[in-house]
Amino acid sequence: MNDPTTIRRLYGRRQGHALRQGQAALVEDLLPRVSVPETGALDAAVLFGDDRPLQVEIGFGAGEHLAGQAAAHPGTGFIGCEPFLNGVVGALGHIRDGDLSNVRLHMGDALEVLERLPDASLSRVYLLHPDPWPKARHAKRRMVNHGPLDLIAAKLKPGTEFRLGTDDPTYCRWAMMIMGERDDFVWQATCAQDFLTRPADWPETRYERKARRHGHEVWYFRYLRI
Repeated sequence: MNDPTTIRRLYGRRQGHALRQGQAALVEDLLPRVSVPETGALDAAVLFGDDRPLQVEIGFGAGEHLAGQAAAHPGTGFIGCEPFLNGVVGALGHIRDGDLSNVRLHMGDALEVLERLPDASLSRVYLLHPDPWPKARHAKRRMVNHGPLDLIAAKLKPGTEFRLGTDDPTYCRWAMMIMGERDDFVWQATCAQDFLTRPADWPETRYERKARRHGHEVWYFRYLRI
C-alpha cells in the first residue's frame, strides 16, 4: 500500500456560509452525539455497540444520499465523512428529521477514518461527485488515485462494492483510466445504460439534480472488490 501521508490534501476550503441559529444548535447538540471518536481504533462495536455491517460515504455533500441509504438499511451502520461544516449541518438535519440512529459523522478527511478501521470491514464505500480538481497539476489531489484506492480496497470485504458518481467529464475519463489499471476492482457495467442510469438503490443528490438542470450527463460507476 502507498504511504497514506502521500495522499493528503484532497480537499480545498472548509469554510462556508454563516450558520443560522437552528443550524448552530444542531452542531452544538446533535453533532457530539453522532461524531466518530477522534482517536482510537474503530469498528462497528465502537461506533454502534454491535457487530453490524458498515458502509462509508466519502464527501457526503448535504447528506441526502447518506440519509437515504441509512433509512433504507436500518441494520447497517453508516459513516459519513465531509470536511465542510455546511454539509455536516445538512446531514445533521436529515439525521434529526429521519430519526436515524445508524449514522456517524466525521467532519474532516475520510482517509483518517478509513485508516482506523479494520481491513475487510466494510460492505460498501461511496464516492459521489468528488471535487474534480480539473487542472492537470492538481490531479494528484483527486480521491481516485492509487494511494486512496489502495486504502479503500484494503477496507472493503471481497465481493463488496465501491460506488463512484460524477458529472465531470474530466473526472469520468480519469476515473476510468485509473480504475482500469487496477486488478483488485472489476467494473460491473455490461452496457452503456449500466453507468448512464442511476440504480434504484442510489438515492439522488442535489448535485445530480443541479448537474442535470445544467444539461450535464451523470455517470454511475459500480466496482466489485475482488
